[in-house]
Amino acid sequence: MDVTITGRNVGIPDRFEEYVSEKTEKVEHLAPRALALEVKLCRHHETHGSTGDDRVELTLIGPGPIVRAEAGAGDKYAAFDIAYDKLVERIRQAKDRRKVHRGQRRPTSLREAAADGFSSVAVAAAPVDVIEKVATGSIPVVDETSAEEWSPVVIREKEFPAEQMTAEDAVDRMELVGHDFFLFIDARTDKPSVVYRRKGWDYGVIKLDAEVAELAPAG
Repeated sequence: MDVTITGRNVGIPDRFEEYVSEKTEKVEHLAPRALALEVKLCRHHETHGSTGDDRVELTLIGPGPIVRAEAGAGDKYAAFDIAYDKLVERIRQAKDRRKVHRGQRRPTSLREAAADGFSSVAVAAAPVDVIEKVATGSIPVVDETSAEEWSPVVIREKEFPAEQMTAEDAVDRMELVGHDFFLFIDARTDKPSVVYRRKGWDYGVIKLDAEVAELAPAG
């Protein structure tokens, strides 16, 4: 698998290249047919009182659908680790979904596990004293950092070529790029459609009717 690293507004030290090479061995094990991994690093400068950060975008290219993940953090190594964990998790989820398609048992969702009191998974309730400490604030559960007083609304526009596929394939593509929805042309109905994530392993499909109804003449 070829690994390419490019930077924008930031240099790429040899130490970072070595760090990436060591970490990507696991990706090769999980996705042995992958052809290339693109690593893009960019630095966001300080704006509106917020500290700048490093962002890492990972794109795994292979004979199948593309897998993407991105993350930002205070330094390039932390940003890479977060994006890397997302990429690995998406590869594993894709392998689980392929097992389900082949008739194997799908993983238990959080909702299903909670319905039977988590008896089927190794989850135990927290001790009562710990719950009381959390309730009284003795144990902090939220990092109380000051939020920005003003944040502009940013609308990013992207355009992709329309692809025909089934709703099942669209779900796989959505999960691989880490989005909550995915636009496609339904191969069964030839209608513009979108799949979206609901809860657990549940998904929804919305389809557009391209035919515009004619208004009846007034009279």
